[in-house]
Amino acid sequence: MRKHLFNDEENGYFKKAMTKTAPMQNPITDPSMMTDMLKGNLLNVLPMIVIGGWINWTFSGFVTTKVPFPLTLRFKPMLQRGIELASLDAAWVSSASWYFLNVFGLRSIYTLVLGEENAADQARVMEEQMSGAAMAMPQDPKQAFKAEWEMLQMCQHQWALRNVDADIIAARVKASS
Repeated sequence: MRKHLFNDEENGYFKKAMTKTAPMQNPITDPSMMTDMLKGNLLNVLPMIVIGGWINWTFSGFVTTKVPFPLTLRFKPMLQRGIELASLDAAWVSSASWYFLNVFGLRSIYTLVLGEENAADQARVMEEQMSGAAMAMPQDPKQAFKAEWEMLQMCQHQWALRNVDADIIAARVKASS
């Protein structure tokens, strides 16, 4: 019955679904979407340029801050870019590293000031770019329905309990004798 419901030549679900589906449009070809992506990227880049320029102008080559917890020496190359002092504690941060800490650490401030769904949220922008790449090549549902229809056409159901009543009777006769 289920095979007939899905695969009937005239009224089957897969036959109806194959005829009803409309072709999906590529979202990249929509000019308004491209404009929105450009605005989002611009709003994402501007704060990074402003903060980077300010830190580079003000603190170029200097140690700017110290983190309030002890760090191992493995953090030293990451936090002390541009400063080659072997005797300096790893907890001190250079201006270049301070810039990256600001860029990635100000996400909650952007959310507070600009709102929950802001264009300066790098994680959301990256997520949209990834989903945009996935949406660029949409799957054709017509092909998926046709493939499923063909698979069900080849399937032959084997009843596991076809002669169960005869087997039970034979087992009882054998047990009673």
